[in-house]
Amino acid sequence: MAPVMDEYREETIREELLARRQELTELAKTASDVRDPVELDQTTQGRLSRMDAMQVQAMAQETERRRQLEIQRIDAALQRLKDGEYGYCVACGEDIEPKRLAHDPAVPNCLGCASSA
Repeated sequence: MAPVMDEYREETIREELLARRQELTELAKTASDVRDPVELDQTTQGRLSRMDAMQVQAMAQETERRRQLEIQRIDAALQRLKDGEYGYCVACGEDIEPKRLAHDPAVPNCLGCASSA
């Protein structure tokens, strides 16, 4: 197992995770109008415009779904940090490579477990 993380490093990681979470939350707020239901009134817009609006809506909904998954990953990483389990693979318990954590502080698995999934 890796040595206990020092308080400075732990606080730095927490700040990174919280900043990313805040960024995702703000993005979700600004993009909420794009996910609204598409008006299907043929008298106000043509068929192609409606199709385009529906496609934009579907893409916005998928983007929001991915944002929410990322927020869940961040919340889970913050909980692992709080529990003293941050930096260990949730699947096998081995250390997660420092470069992997530096690239994505919310990553839950070591490279071996991530590539076998």
